[in-house]
Parts: sequence; structure tokens; C-alpha cells
Amino acid sequence: MSTSHPYITAVNNFIKWTLLCGIVGLSIGSATALFLSSLDFVTLFREQHAWIIYSLPIIGLLIGLLYYYLGKESVKGNNLLLETHQSPNKPIPFLMAPLVFITTLLTHLAGGSAGREGTAVQMGGAIADQFTKWFKLNDGQRKTIIIIGISAGFAAVFGTPLAGAIFALEIMSFRKIHLRSIIPSLAAAYIAHYTCLAWHIEHTHYTLSIVNSFDIKNIGWAGFAGILFGLTALAFTWVGKGWKRLFNIISYVPARPFIGGLLLLAAIHLLGSTKFIGLGIPSIVASFTTQAGPYDFLIKLVLTALTLNAGFKGGEVTPLFFIGASLGSALIVFVPLPLAILAAMGFVAVFAGATHCVIASIIMGFELFGLQAGWYVGIASIFAYFSSGIEGIYSAQEKLGTKYDMYNYIKKVFSL
Repeated sequence: MSTSHPYITAVNNFIKWTLLCGIVGLSIGSATALFLSSLDFVTLFREQHAWIIYSLPIIGLLIGLLYYYLGKESVKGNNLLLETHQSPNKPIPFLMAPLVFITTLLTHLAGGSAGREGTAVQMGGAIADQFTKWFKLNDGQRKTIIIIGISAGFAAVFGTPLAGAIFALEIMSFRKIHLRSIIPSLAAAYIAHYTCLAWHIEHTHYTLSIVNSFDIKNIGWAGFAGILFGLTALAFTWVGKGWKRLFNIISYVPARPFIGGLLLLAAIHLLGSTKFIGLGIPSIVASFTTQAGPYDFLIKLVLTALTLNAGFKGGEVTPLFFIGASLGSALIVFVPLPLAILAAMGFVAVFAGATHCVIASIIMGFELFGLQAGWYVGIASIFAYFSSGIEGIYSAQEKLGTKYDMYNYIKKVFSL
């Protein structure tokens, strides 16, 4: 016989999850604010002291040693969060949060080509999962708390709370998401976002002054560009796997980022430019007003895949924004759409293709670029999603959903 009334249980659950969303949102929003301000500091230091890039091999070795002797499971990064959500056995080590925080700053200090969302998401997942024990959560509730941590981290680092909440749900596969996870994901995302803003963190703003009418012809061009963005996302995944196979030849794991650092240093000298290292925010912003070089996206693609698969830390998403925005900007040569629209479509669509999170991508387009441009971004993202192949940047991501059903059906037809 139950000892508590259903209404009392419901009220207790409401209070518990309200408290969890508040604590997780506040803590992750604050941690992300500290990370972003620290990232600005090390980026400015690198820009003012160009000699620091010569430390790339040594910094790479240090990062390799830290993860080899301390990191253990944490080296899996975002894939560890996905694996834990799918099979919630062992807790996510709290060490993951400070370790990825420090090593990402070291990566950017030395000039690695990496992003920042991976750090915020991993910190979010690691911090949030610590509440599993404190609040005595069962496996189902633990899955929700991991989603909350991911949504809070993504929302705070980019200033896109709705996209952050949907990203956390979508990356785990909508088919297996319980309704009880949706509202906490949204609540934590908004709390983390506004907490980050309260710490006076400013996010990059993009202004699109000219938007073409949304007619059949322009929809066709948006779809065509979306296919190119999807193929670029596929290329990013393939190049990353290629680098990974090459580095796996090196048996001593800490030596991999050391060798990677040497290769990055050689590439920087060969290019004669530091344009493609770090986050590349100035180049992303410039893509909306100035036509990018025809090979800018490809150089960033190769260097980012090299950086991350060698063992440096950070994330893929901001570099994907760079790759997409610069490719979109370069397409102005033969695609009759405004430069800023092309950059905006590429910015989001390459991300959609690489992460397979098309719904979050479309919402991000509306959040960042407004309603009119958002329709173009949405069309490009859908085409990029379906043209980017089966595999994405997260190897542990479950291959479920309409896209995979379609591919499997086509494969089955051609095998008859």
C-alpha cells in the first residue's frame, strides 16, 4: 500500500526538479561564464604574444599526459555523455569538468584550431551528474539530469537557450526522450543562459540587413547550397576519421598531441597566417560582409580535424560555424543570394549536417538571425542534414530516426 498521496508525490517531484534545474542552471551558467572570460583572456594573450604558438608541441604533450594519467574515461569527451545516457552505469567523473576546462584553455593559448561548446557541454554533463547521488536519482531520472547539464552548457556558451535545450534532447535521440525531460531541459537552458549574461558575458551578434523574398527560386538555391554544406559536414567527419587513424599508429598516446602540435606549427608557417587558429570569431563575423577566400573553409576544416583528433581539447561547433560561414560567403560567386544570407545558411547548416541535430540547428538559425533569414537557414539545414551521410562527429550518437530509416530503405532496395 502506498504511503504517500499521488498529489503529494507530484508536488515533491515538482519541488525537486525545480530545485535541480535552478541549481544546475546557476552552477553551469556561472562555470561557463568563467570559462568564456578565461578563453577571452588566453586568446588575447596569444594574439599579443605570437611566440606562444611555438609551444604547441609542448602544450600538446602536457594535455596528452594529463588525460593519459588522470583523464581515463574523460578522454571520450561528449561521447562519454552519450554513452552514459544510453547505459547509465558508472557516474561521469567530476574531474572531467576542470580537466576539459584547463586543457581547452591550453589548446587556445597555444593556437590550436578548436571550439568551445565541447568544453561547456562536458562541464555541464559532469557537474549535473554529481546530483544523481545527492538527490538519489534512479536511472531514468539520471538520464534527465544529464540532458539538463548538456542543455545548460550549450545554451550558456552560445547564448541560444531554446536551441541548447533542443540540442540536448535531439542529440540523445528524440525517440527515447521521455516527456519529463523536455521542461527541465528548457528551464535549465534559460537559467544557465541568463546566469551567464548576469556575469556580463557578451555573445557575438550577427546583423542581416538584406533578406530576399522567400520564393520558389530562392528556396531552390537554398536547397542547393544546403547540399554543399551537407557534403562539407561529411568531409569534416571523414577527414577527422583519417587523422584519427593516422594518430592511432602512435602507440604512446601522449605523444599524439605532441606530433599534432608539430604538424599544426608547420601548417601555420606554411600558410604564413594565424587566421585559422583558435575560434576564428573575427573571420566568422567578416564572412557576413566580405567574400571569404575560396579555400578558407577547407583550411579550417583540415586544421580543426587535425587539432581535435591529435588530442587537443575544445569542441567542433565554433569551427563548424567558421567552415560553414566562410563556405557560404564564398558561394556568392555563383549563388544569387545575399552574402550575409549565404554565410548564415552555412553557419548553421554545416553544424546541422555534422551533428545530425537538424531541429536544434533550425531553431538556432531563428534565434541568431531572425525570422526572415531563419527560413533560409532552415531549408539549407534540412538539405544539409540529408546529404551529410550516416556518420556524424559524435561516434556514440545512436543512429535512429527518419534519416537512417530512409538510408536503410535505399540500401535494401539496391541490394535486391
